Amino acid sequence: MPRFAANLSMLFNEHPFMDRFAAAAAAGFKGVEYLFPYAENRDALANALAHNGLTQVLFNLPPGNWEAGERGIACLPDRVGEFQDGVGHAIDYARALGCKQVNCLSGIIPAGASPDKMRETIIANLRFAYHALKDAGVRLIVEPINFYDMPGFYLNRSQQALDLFDATGCDIGLQYDIYHMQRMEGEIADTIRRILPRIAHIQIADTPGRNEPGTGEINYPFLFAHLDSLGYTGWVSCEYRPAAGTVEGLGWLRNIGGLS
Repeated sequence: MPRFAANLSMLFNEHPFMDRFAAAAAAGFKGVEYLFPYAENRDALANALAHNGLTQVLFNLPPGNWEAGERGIACLPDRVGEFQDGVGHAIDYARALGCKQVNCLSGIIPAGASPDKMRETIIANLRFAYHALKDAGVRLIVEPINFYDMPGFYLNRSQQALDLFDATGCDIGLQYDIYHMQRMEGEIADTIRRILPRIAHIQIADTPGRNEPGTGEINYPFLFAHLDSLGYTGWVSCEYRPAAGTVEGLGWLRNIGGLS
């Protein structure tokens, strides 16, 4: 059975953010992730993790101006210095939280941007981030996101991401979000089997609606058994919008024995 983590940016959001750690632990989760830690005090986050016996599974590099609609800056040629500073900021938090992997959001393609310049920029930025994070004992991972939910996002498909990783010459891990990849390419089971050695982290939600497993078209019991049969040992993060309350929507996870 995979190890399940709660994404606190989407689950338990009926609670103030710092109270979600206790709520996740009370529900039986052993790991948590969330979009960004930077608005919170590092020591307070570390204490919340330790007090509740939780592992910090993942967070993202600084994304630029999230409130203004930016979704990462790795592909933006005029933001390289800001990107590099953000990597240092993420390392400080990763060390404090014991987090062993950090995700890079590639960003939205600006109108009129040069494809060649953007590719050159993101390759150089990913190389920089990979080596800086590796020196700190943290793995860089990168996520493709569907262009229906996030129009203009630079990376949309799993093979597109892997080809980009190959161009960097670095061992970057793929963050494989089943919800996003079901919307973009389907063939989930076969794709996971084919590229599993390059998958560092998995996220889940059902389609349509991005609600909990069992509310849509994806056969999650089959996929969890498939991951077991393939020997996947990483985390599976619940990154969905609960259709009702978070705890009320965890029946699917209790039924498969995914919570202690």
